[in-house]
Amino acid sequence: MVHRFQELIAGRPYQIEVAPVSKDRWRAYIVRIPGVPTALMPFYGATPSDAAEQLCQWLTRAHELAASSPPRS
Repeated sequence: MVHRFQELIAGRPYQIEVAPVSKDRWRAYIVRIPGVPTALMPFYGATPSDAAEQLCQWLTRAHELAASSPPRS
């Protein structure tokens, strides 16, 4: 059974799917949406919510890091 989560992170919409890997192990990944970057690696957790939350936390940190970096020339 696949669980789906919709999150708004740094003003961008993300659709996250979480699928079972084994007993008490779930894998979260970003669903491809045109124009929205995707994570290159899956995130794992003991529950669907845990896996999705780890992915959301990573995305939040990535956006914060990008926003605090000096602009490229």
